Amino acid sequence: MARASNLGFARLGLQREWKKASEAYWLNKSDALRAELREELEGVARELVERHLRLQLEAGIELVPVNDFAYYDHVLETAYLLGAVPPRFERAGESEIDTVFAMARGRQDAPAMEMTKWFDTNYHYIVPELSGETRFSLRSERPFQALALAQRLGIQAARPVLLGPVSFLLLSKSVEQGFDHFSLLPPLLEVYAQVLERFAGLGADWVQLDEPYLLHDLEPAQAQLFAQAYARLQASSARPKLLIATYFGGIAHNLELALSLGEGLHLDLVRSPEQLDAILDADDGARVLSLGLVDGRNIWRNDLDASLSVARHAARRLGGSERLWLSPSCSLLHAPIDLDAEQKLDPELRAWLAFGKQKLREVTALTTALQQGEEATWTASVREAFAASRDARVSRGSSPRVHDPAVRARVESIDAGMRARPESFAERSKAQRERLALPLLPTTTIGSFPQTKELRRLRSELKKGKLSEEAYEQAIREEIASAIRAQEELGLDVLVHGEFERNDMVEYFGERLSGYAFTQNGWVQSYGSRAVKPPIIFGDVSRPVELSVSWARYAQSCSERPVKGMLTGPVTMLQWSFVRDDQPREKTCEQLALAIRDEVVELEAAAISVIQIDEPAFREGLPLRQGDWADYLRWAVASFRLASSGVRAQTQIHSHMCYSEFNSIFDAIAALDADVLSIEASRSRMELLDAFEDFAYPNDIGPGVYDIHSPRIPSVEEMEELLVAALRHVPVERLWVNPDCGLKTRGWEEVRSALSNMVEAARRVRSTQAQGSNPE
Repeated sequence: MARASNLGFARLGLQREWKKASEAYWLNKSDALRAELREELEGVARELVERHLRLQLEAGIELVPVNDFAYYDHVLETAYLLGAVPPRFERAGESEIDTVFAMARGRQDAPAMEMTKWFDTNYHYIVPELSGETRFSLRSERPFQALALAQRLGIQAARPVLLGPVSFLLLSKSVEQGFDHFSLLPPLLEVYAQVLERFAGLGADWVQLDEPYLLHDLEPAQAQLFAQAYARLQASSARPKLLIATYFGGIAHNLELALSLGEGLHLDLVRSPEQLDAILDADDGARVLSLGLVDGRNIWRNDLDASLSVARHAARRLGGSERLWLSPSCSLLHAPIDLDAEQKLDPELRAWLAFGKQKLREVTALTTALQQGEEATWTASVREAFAASRDARVSRGSSPRVHDPAVRARVESIDAGMRARPESFAERSKAQRERLALPLLPTTTIGSFPQTKELRRLRSELKKGKLSEEAYEQAIREEIASAIRAQEELGLDVLVHGEFERNDMVEYFGERLSGYAFTQNGWVQSYGSRAVKPPIIFGDVSRPVELSVSWARYAQSCSERPVKGMLTGPVTMLQWSFVRDDQPREKTCEQLALAIRDEVVELEAAAISVIQIDEPAFREGLPLRQGDWADYLRWAVASFRLASSGVRAQTQIHSHMCYSEFNSIFDAIAALDADVLSIEASRSRMELLDAFEDFAYPNDIGPGVYDIHSPRIPSVEEMEELLVAALRHVPVERLWVNPDCGLKTRGWEEVRSALSNMVEAARRVRSTQAQGSNPE
């Protein structure tokens, strides 16, 4: 019989319990309290894991994943498990939790490890560092403790989850020049074999090895890594069966290789439904197929009839359903936990949605329907689930709130002239220099300043009706004026208003656009304790009211220096929302671009001379297979240009991107034609700029010199060194000085110190350049 399965579950907790517990622990400065607080933190983790295991059991999931919880992120903790801890983080007698947090967040004497995006999601992972000195060894007992907990709860088919060995290597980086870290595969496999043997000894029948890198266009050497790895792991007789989990796309192009790796294979049939028949054609009669039929990354209710049709097709081809598992497409890490907590959502819209808990029930309904045969033999609960799915499909397709003829007509009227500024960059640059009168190496920040408890209290009281709109706006104006004064005192050249009125860079704008809806508890983990609450794009998007103009106008009135207008770009608004799936994403992005274009034009009319349109998700949206890049980059670039091209030459357009690998798409980033681009670069020590050896970026650029995701304050000398490194790639007249990202997660004390150091570093390098010295 088919079995109901899951690949992983959320970690934060419905009320973000993990965020609150971990951040309280980080704030502790007392060694005397550390052991007590660590015990409390571990207790919160155990409670969350147990709660989510029970939730999956109650939803009817038979094959329950374990070891999917992480204190920070699963890639980082795989590195710790395997003993791949960089020497700068080794401290005698330190706890596992403290070492993991230090690797992710850094210490004053030990910079944090690099962070980047997990494939094409908004989840971030810490990049493991490997060198010739790396010695793998089994360092943690947590995976085995997770299995034991599930067994104590009576879960008979608990399935441990691990990041697979080859994806771990391919997601890692060598920190030793000339060292091939792939040469570490043999000793790495010995530790994996040890882990598998431990799981077998504890009674695990299956282990899930996540190998999402199989979706890529593998080079021959990379394919050989997979073959070598699984030949070694399968050679061990004392091991569980292996489910190779792939997701976020299809693996038909690596089919023969994928089918050689284990006793089971998971397929993401939401992102790549076309891959199923190729795998069924190659079936050898022995392998379990796990079909990812319920979307693990979006929040729309499943079309159960369509999914059941796919499951029945697979069962017929396999000669029965005994080797079929039904599952979400990927881990439910990427979905909010429970729709039942959203009682304030419009009832019609709510009926269209499914969060993590509801997705598990959809999996169970599909599995039970497949087991029970034709509809006439279904039990009442299965009939109810399918009826609700059908009602939602009809309601959503006919609802007038989804479609706006005026928006659609405007999209159809877009022409090429709306997607390009008429002046060249050289012409615009000259006009902007004359207007702004900035020094060499101008300093700025990315946009946000610390979001204090007082700011959160103000927003909470406004939402609860305890504070009037007028009192709230006055308080925000005072925060803006204070931030402007602070920036002037620090000596920054281009200022920002601090974004104190914004709860989130996407949610804030979405609340002022039509076609959006919002949740109360729809939290999703972005990295570590960082949680986001993605808005829902359910219908056509337009801008009925201004988004930020009044705040920008007020901020500019507080200073003679230029103050940037701050906006979120159309691609990021798309990527960081739960997006409607009833039309191409390109069309939704065009609607967003038109709305933002209207705001850009109004900002210019309000005498805002510098406008930043952030696109941190630009690289994130890139398809995993290179053959699919061109189409995505075509419409993503076109959408940004549509949003940004309605202004005059003397208005300077900035954009910002962070924590992504840009080297392979710098030509597309250049095609955005932003006057100034700021990018994350400090954790990688300006490695990103190595791409400029082969690609001459044509416009101004500000590679970050201050890692804002760490509490560590970089010294003047450290930032000066990074600027000198940048000058090897970027002409001084086109180099800007800025942090990696916004500063909302940091405290004012560290922000002031770090920015003061940044301004001084810029002053020193500027002085050196004025004297004509060689930056080397």
